[in-house]
Amino acid sequence: MTCCREPNQPLLPLAASDADQTQIWRDMIYNLIKSIGDGKSHLNVIGVGSGAGEIDLEMLSELHKRHPEVTVDNEVVEPSSQQLHNYKVLVSQKPELNYIKFTWNKMTASEFEEHWKQTKMTKKADFIHMIQMLYYVKDPGATISFFQSLLNKNGKLIIILVSEKSGWGKLWRKYRNQLCNTEISQCVTAGDIKSFLDSKGVSYQSFDLPSQMDITECFIEGDEKGELLLDFLTEVLDFSKTASQELKAGVLELLRHPDCSVGSEGRVIFNNNLGVIVIDKTT
Repeated sequence: MTCCREPNQPLLPLAASDADQTQIWRDMIYNLIKSIGDGKSHLNVIGVGSGAGEIDLEMLSELHKRHPEVTVDNEVVEPSSQQLHNYKVLVSQKPELNYIKFTWNKMTASEFEEHWKQTKMTKKADFIHMIQMLYYVKDPGATISFFQSLLNKNGKLIIILVSEKSGWGKLWRKYRNQLCNTEISQCVTAGDIKSFLDSKGVSYQSFDLPSQMDITECFIEGDEKGELLLDFLTEVLDFSKTASQELKAGVLELLRHPDCSVGSEGRVIFNNNLGVIVIDKTT
């Protein structure tokens, strides 16, 4: 079976289309970053796996509202040329971002780490965010440890990925060997990251960000949207056509199970909850 994503293609839609969930996301951003920048005239920010920049700019906008006099150096780390181009276009449409200096790094997280060490950079970061990207590194723990080492005093590292309590977590727990192509991505959840941090004695805060996804069409045989959804959920191209009947039946049964989804007005609503982990450097 072939993976249906490029290595740098986002695994999950972060911002929910539902207005209430979008507001929850914005409230979460505000609460997470409200202490960043206190008493500072300049901030160093690193976005790891920034994609096309929508979430980055939302966070930077919130920071600017709280600290309108603060200037920002923003290191963008993103391996996709297309995503970087889209990010630059977005920035070009927002002249009000002139308080931000953007540094564009077309590289993976590991390439950025190597570059940082080779150039013997000593700059420390006040804010680092890693949103929906730890699936695409070979060693998530080592990646976290490196970026954590870049934090300035009172700096903050925010990690967001699927919750271990989500439908994804349950799906991966049961079918990791059949679905996860570890050459391309890791089936890693917030629970895995918390276990790693616990083993290292790293203190952190964590909580879940509610999110849902309607997957009803997955259960309609031959439905085009449903087959694309199944490809998306399993990360396997043409899953319906390439998976064994036993595997397909097992996956569909689990997706419909209360562990993964709830029924609502005849629809099947998948638990798409995200896990948020916050590491603060206090010394």
